[in-house]
Amino acid sequence: MILGIGERAPQVPGDTAAVPLEMTVRGTLVDAFAEPGEEVTVETPAGRRLRGRLVGLEPAYDIGFGPPPPELRSVGPELRKILSGEVIEREKT
Repeated sequence: MILGIGERAPQVPGDTAAVPLEMTVRGTLVDAFAEPGEEVTVETPAGRRLRGRLVGLEPAYDIGFGPPPPELRSVGPELRKILSGEVIEREKT
């Protein structure tokens, strides 16, 4: 936990201020062995060493932003055509 309830800046909205501020870090476990829930040191890819409570080993990303908007589905194929030098004909709307 970085900041507890009541330790946040006064301009933070009430619903946000009602929960503690936490930080998630991914990196390499420095300690020889640890179980989830134990205090550990983790080295980040940037070389920073941080201490905190181990939540899990190699946890999966569980964030999602939903399906891509239909307008973005053609971006990849169009970009490949542009980079290959092909001409792209636009639909007239």
